[in-house]
Amino acid sequence: MNNKRIDLELITSLVDRKMRVLDVGCGNGELLQSLKTKNDVIGQGLELKQERVNQCVEKGLSAIQGDADKDLSLYPDQSFDCVILSQTIQATGDPKLILKELIRIGKKAIVSIPNFGYWRVRLSLGINGRMPRTKKLIYNWYDTPNIHLCTILDFINLCNELNIQIEKTITLSSNNNKSYNGLPNKFSNLFSEEAIFLIRP
Repeated sequence: MNNKRIDLELITSLVDRKMRVLDVGCGNGELLQSLKTKNDVIGQGLELKQERVNQCVEKGLSAIQGDADKDLSLYPDQSFDCVILSQTIQATGDPKLILKELIRIGKKAIVSIPNFGYWRVRLSLGINGRMPRTKKLIYNWYDTPNIHLCTILDFINLCNELNIQIEKTITLSSNNNKSYNGLPNKFSNLFSEEAIFLIRP
């Protein structure tokens, strides 16, 4: 796994060995492969695009085609030890409902988000007057799947509203400097490009 996806390495470090894991929005299976290889998990992926599901299957991974906005409700309560949503919540139709479903399905969940409060994003919007593009926000405004962008503090507020416990937070800057802390503050909201949250009901 390369440095461009150090977030996946950090997510892998938060998952215990031999856990039952659901990776929502699993893409081509990069994270599932890491979890299987390093942590010997029993992993399953849920992915919207059939082409990416096929890529997972070609790697020997278990993945099915499905829409998180519609299909998470089909999973029984507490059917996984851990549910992961990596860089995906901003592309869902109803992030609040998705968050509720994650902690219903899993004993714990890991959610990573691009931070729309990052200083480069603010600068691009405030000074240039254009929708920002960064390493984590790579799309143009007209072709982006990201319909519910939020800041780190926005995500924390939503967790508080839903009475979801944030057990651990890892924030990452653009040069992959890691910061392990309790709840991030306005400083980390400004200087972190992304964040990873370990949450529980």
